[in-house]
Amino acid sequence: MSRIGRLPVKIPAGVTVSFADGVLTVKGALGTLTQEVNPLIKVGITAEEVVFTRENEQKQTKALHGLYRALCHNMVEGVSKGFSKTLVIAGVGYKAVKQGNKIVLSLGFSHTVDVEEPAGITFEVTSPTEVVVKGASKELVGQTAANIKAIRKVEPYHGYGIHYKDEHVVRKEGKTAGK
Repeated sequence: MSRIGRLPVKIPAGVTVSFADGVLTVKGALGTLTQEVNPLIKVGITAEEVVFTRENEQKQTKALHGLYRALCHNMVEGVSKGFSKTLVIAGVGYKAVKQGNKIVLSLGFSHTVDVEEPAGITFEVTSPTEVVVKGASKELVGQTAANIKAIRKVEPYHGYGIHYKDEHVVRKEGKTAGK
């Protein structure tokens, strides 16, 4: 059996999980998340946990078994605790400012870049060089952070650009003078 798929997903207090018409719904303090589930995977819900089982032992079904268990676990964690990613902006004059429901980024271009908050995501500018992306959906938080990071990728010689706080930036050595 799948080592990830066979583990039950614990349901914390304040979170409700329901499954109807092939759609898994998780409700909690931070919102509601839904996920369609393949018919090859069966969902069993008790008062304190969710258990996933599969119909057959085919390779694809085994992969889906672990996938849906992991997705459900992320949904439960997201509606109870939430997810966040911290982005660091490095560079002379590079900064971020929050204006309403968007952030305005000054990244060395001839113009500023405005990034709107998608539904279910909030931006927090803790300092002019640090932006925190928060939300209940792990996928949406990660994708939004990646989209912001892609606006100005890290330059390897000086380290200018946007990177994750826990990311190691690979630096290159510049040209050396000739003999």
